[in-house]
Amino acid sequence: MTFEEIRKKLSGKKVGIAGAGGLGSNCAVALARVGTGSLVIADFDVVSESNLNRQYYFKDQVGTPKVTALAENIRRIDPSVKVAGHNLRLTKENIPLIFGDCDVIVEAFDLADQKELLIETVLTVFPDKPLVIGLGMAGWGNNDTIHCRRVDNLYICGDEVSEIRPDLPPIAPRVGMVANMQANVVVELLLK
Repeated sequence: MTFEEIRKKLSGKKVGIAGAGGLGSNCAVALARVGTGSLVIADFDVVSESNLNRQYYFKDQVGTPKVTALAENIRRIDPSVKVAGHNLRLTKENIPLIFGDCDVIVEAFDLADQKELLIETVLTVFPDKPLVIGLGMAGWGNNDTIHCRRVDNLYICGDEVSEIRPDLPPIAPRVGMVANMQANVVVELLLK
């Protein structure tokens, strides 16, 4: 399949991304670069200086809602990609409304309780919809530990063990690897 054929097929697809931080912003940019037609992105945070080491934002965007800044960055990459940004905290009530018509959903949260909420809601409300999650990307090195594992319609990307802590922070290389692995899984699912 040529790149033009890939873009044509992806142009009619819609991907939901829950979280616009390290995983979500980098995954969204990768999906935009291959021509995914529509992205639905939900996050309630604003860009901070501390985000710039691993998230797809720029210094002049500090203080801007992440969904607004990310939509602007994607428009600069490919104006044909439609971005619906939702500047809000996801709940079990609004997840089905926001991501209901998406072909695939990507989980890109930092906090365990948010990950759990999204996973439980999607698997309950949309049991047949693929959900691609990130789990274990803290630190550096250990490239061979990052993998993708499938459990029914749940795709787990990461090393599944390295939890973020002060002496094992999330930094650009491993976060980017997992975010791009998530995007690659999404593309694979959409092209089947």
